Amino acid sequence: MYLLILINFILLMISIFVMMLASLLSKKMNFDSEKNSPFECGFDPKTSSRLPFSLCFFLIAIIFLIFDIEIALLLPMVNIMKMSNLISFISTLMFFILILILGLYYEWNQGSLNWSN
Repeated sequence: MYLLILINFILLMISIFVMMLASLLSKKMNFDSEKNSPFECGFDPKTSSRLPFSLCFFLIAIIFLIFDIEIALLLPMVNIMKMSNLISFISTLMFFILILILGLYYEWNQGSLNWSN
């Protein structure tokens, strides 16, 4: 019984020692205030938060979503090809390509592919 209490006490002391050592070693130095300031999306947080936001960032995100969803939809095509016949696979693939072409046309029509503006 006394041995169990002694082991628990030793483990408690080791745990406290390790926690104190970790807290002493993990203290951050406050020499550089720029490293401690929040940084998000490349905007300086010390200026006004009502700066005009470039619409180009939003359009790039839309392009990314269209072609990112393309990859997510292409992966199950292998299973569809194994489970169905050739005509249904080609029709599914053509519908998929039609969606991509419509998305690309929409982005082109909105002018988001013109980088000179």
